[in-house]
Amino acid sequence: MLRTLMSILGVYKLYEKWLWHQVKGGERPEHIAIILDGNRRWASSRQLNPWMGHHYGAKKIEDLLGWCLDLDVKSITLYAFSTENFERPSKEVEEIMQIAEEKLLEVLEDERIHRHEVRVKVIGRRHLLPGNLREAVRRVEEATKDYDRHFLNVAIAYGGRAEILDAAREIARGVKAGRLDPEDVDEAVFERHLYTAHMPNQDPDLIVRTSGEERLSGFLLWQCAYSELCFQDVYWPAFRRIDLLRAIRTYQQRKRRFGK
Repeated sequence: MLRTLMSILGVYKLYEKWLWHQVKGGERPEHIAIILDGNRRWASSRQLNPWMGHHYGAKKIEDLLGWCLDLDVKSITLYAFSTENFERPSKEVEEIMQIAEEKLLEVLEDERIHRHEVRVKVIGRRHLLPGNLREAVRRVEEATKDYDRHFLNVAIAYGGRAEILDAAREIARGVKAGRLDPEDVDEAVFERHLYTAHMPNQDPDLIVRTSGEERLSGFLLWQCAYSELCFQDVYWPAFRRIDLLRAIRTYQQRKRRFGK
């Protein structure tokens, strides 16, 4: 049994090296966005409570951060919890909120965040979050607000339509108050009112969705206009470095014309 396991690990390492050899010389996406799907199904396949899938999924984010920093990916945006997810059983939602709080507080002590100057921001309708989680968000954002080498966005209580509506409302308030002329509202002005306005490159080059589902589910609806999409048949807690490398290889094989 041990010999078989060692053999599988050896093949995995060889495949990972082969993938790295394929992508290392190509253009890498500057901004990768990932829909972290399949946590509950992963847990169910192991006869675990649904929130255990979220627990292991949250730990996988730690691995992902390291892989992306090694690959010099500048920005990561993660879809962790949608506005619709509040309709899930209250126990599951409570567990997810607690996991999010714990992981955000761990960020404060993560030396990689400070060494690589990663600005961390939670995007979404944060007023819907419990008070202790909002305080954790405040602390992390305050601690990393001056960093600009890398960006890590975590979308919690997020919806793409909600983001667009919130931006439109802010612009409408500006027009009503006389700060904005309606004729001056263009794409650049609109983007300054999106949740991702703090980033130099708001639009993800590559969007990955795990679990085998092939839809965006309202993720970054404005920003995704010219994003490359990659759907992978692996549950998020089981996501591996080779899956990230495969997604980047897929991105490199695409011809990006931006409508031209």
